[in-house]
Amino acid sequence: QVQLVESGGGLVQAGGSLRLSCAASGRTFSSAMGWFRQAPGKEREFVASIAWNIGSTNYVDSVKGRFTISRDYVKDMVYLEMNSLKPEDTAVYYCNSHPPRHSWGQGTQVTVSS
Repeated sequence: QVQLVESGGGLVQAGGSLRLSCAASGRTFSSAMGWFRQAPGKEREFVASIAWNIGSTNYVDSVKGRFTISRDYVKDMVYLEMNSLKPEDTAVYYCNSHPPRHSWGQGTQVTVSS
Protein backbone atom coordinates (compact mmCIF):
# COMPACT_ATOMS: atom_id res chain seq x y z
CA GLN A 1 0.00 0.00 0.00
CA VAL A 2 1.34 3.41 -0.97
CA GLN A 3 1.78 6.03 1.71
CA LEU A 4 2.17 9.62 0.60
CA VAL A 5 3.84 12.16 2.87
CA GLU A 6 3.80 15.85 2.04
CA SER A 7 5.97 18.46 3.72
CA GLY A 8 7.27 21.97 3.32
CA GLY A 9 4.18 24.06 3.94
CA GLY A 10 4.07 27.08 6.18
CA LEU A 11 2.98 30.67 6.64
CA VAL A 12 4.33 33.22 4.19
CA GLN A 13 3.50 36.74 3.12
CA ALA A 14 2.07 37.44 -0.29
CA GLY A 15 4.85 37.41 -2.86
CA GLY A 16 6.83 34.86 -0.92
CA SER A 17 7.95 31.38 -1.87
CA LEU A 18 7.71 27.84 -0.56
CA ARG A 19 8.93 24.47 -1.76
CA LEU A 20 6.75 21.45 -1.09
CA SER A 21 8.05 17.89 -1.08
CA CYS A 22 6.27 14.58 -1.56
CA ALA A 23 7.68 11.19 -0.61
CA ALA A 24 6.05 7.85 -1.30
CA SER A 25 6.62 4.59 0.49
CA GLY A 26 5.47 1.19 -0.59
CA ARG A 27 6.23 1.31 -4.29
CA THR A 28 7.60 3.52 -6.99
CA PHE A 29 5.59 6.39 -8.34
CA SER A 30 2.90 5.90 -10.96
CA SER A 31 3.39 7.05 -14.54
CA ALA A 32 2.34 10.56 -13.56
CA MET A 33 2.25 12.38 -10.25
CA GLY A 34 0.30 15.45 -9.30
CA TRP A 35 -0.16 18.10 -6.69
CA PHE A 36 -3.64 19.01 -5.55
CA ARG A 37 -4.99 21.51 -3.05
CA GLN A 38 -8.08 22.06 -0.97
CA ALA A 39 -9.00 25.48 0.36
CA PRO A 40 -11.43 25.87 3.27
CA GLY A 41 -14.98 25.22 2.15
CA LYS A 42 -13.93 24.23 -1.37
CA GLU A 43 -13.47 21.03 -3.33
CA ARG A 44 -10.00 19.60 -3.77
CA GLU A 45 -8.56 20.80 -7.07
CA PHE A 46 -5.76 19.84 -9.41
CA VAL A 47 -2.71 22.11 -9.32
CA ALA A 48 0.06 20.50 -11.35
CA SER A 49 1.23 17.18 -12.74
CA ILE A 50 4.40 15.65 -14.11
CA ALA A 51 4.91 12.60 -16.26
CA TRP A 52 7.36 10.48 -14.32
CA ASN A 53 9.45 9.20 -17.20
CA ILE A 54 9.60 12.10 -19.64
CA GLY A 55 9.04 14.97 -17.21
CA SER A 56 6.36 16.78 -19.16
CA THR A 57 4.29 19.05 -16.94
CA ASN A 58 0.81 20.49 -16.77
CA TYR A 59 -0.61 23.27 -14.58
CA VAL A 60 -3.91 24.80 -13.67
CA ASP A 61 -4.13 28.25 -15.25
CA SER A 62 -4.11 30.08 -11.91
CA VAL A 63 -0.56 28.91 -11.06
CA LYS A 64 1.08 28.96 -14.48
CA GLY A 65 4.28 30.97 -14.43
CA ARG A 66 4.43 30.89 -10.61
CA PHE A 67 4.59 27.20 -9.66
CA THR A 68 6.99 24.55 -10.93
CA ILE A 69 6.56 20.82 -10.42
CA SER A 70 9.62 18.59 -10.59
CA ARG A 71 10.72 15.10 -9.66
CA ASP A 72 13.85 13.38 -8.48
CA TYR A 73 14.03 10.11 -10.33
CA VAL A 74 16.64 8.65 -7.97
CA LYS A 75 15.07 9.70 -4.68
CA ASP A 76 11.46 9.02 -5.72
CA MET A 77 10.46 12.51 -4.67
CA VAL A 78 8.15 15.05 -6.23
CA TYR A 79 8.42 18.77 -5.52
CA LEU A 80 6.33 21.87 -6.01
CA GLU A 81 8.21 25.14 -6.11
CA MET A 82 5.76 27.96 -5.42
CA ASN A 83 6.75 31.57 -6.11
CA SER A 84 4.86 34.86 -6.07
CA LEU A 85 2.37 33.33 -3.67
CA LYS A 86 -1.04 34.93 -3.35
CA PRO A 87 -3.60 34.75 -0.51
CA GLU A 88 -5.83 32.67 -2.80
CA ASP A 89 -3.13 29.98 -2.83
CA THR A 90 -3.93 29.28 0.83
CA ALA A 91 -4.92 25.63 1.09
CA VAL A 92 -3.85 22.20 2.21
CA TYR A 93 -1.64 20.75 -0.52
CA TYR A 94 -1.58 17.05 -1.34
CA CYS A 95 0.31 14.85 -3.74
CA ASN A 96 -1.03 11.74 -5.42
CA SER A 97 -0.81 9.93 -8.68
CA HIS A 98 -2.44 11.70 -11.57
CA PRO A 99 -5.23 10.86 -11.79
CA PRO A 100 -5.44 10.16 -8.04
CA ARG A 101 -5.48 6.44 -7.22
CA HIS A 102 -3.97 6.22 -3.75
CA SER A 103 -5.27 7.12 -0.32
CA TRP A 104 -4.69 10.77 0.44
CA GLY A 105 -1.95 11.72 2.88
CA GLN A 106 -2.19 14.33 5.60
CA GLY A 107 -1.25 17.12 3.25
CA THR A 108 0.75 20.18 4.13
CA GLN A 109 -0.83 23.51 5.04
CA VAL A 110 0.13 26.58 3.02
CA THR A 111 -1.08 29.91 4.36
CA VAL A 112 -0.40 33.13 2.47
CA SER A 113 -1.08 36.36 4.32
CA SER A 114 -1.89 39.60 2.51
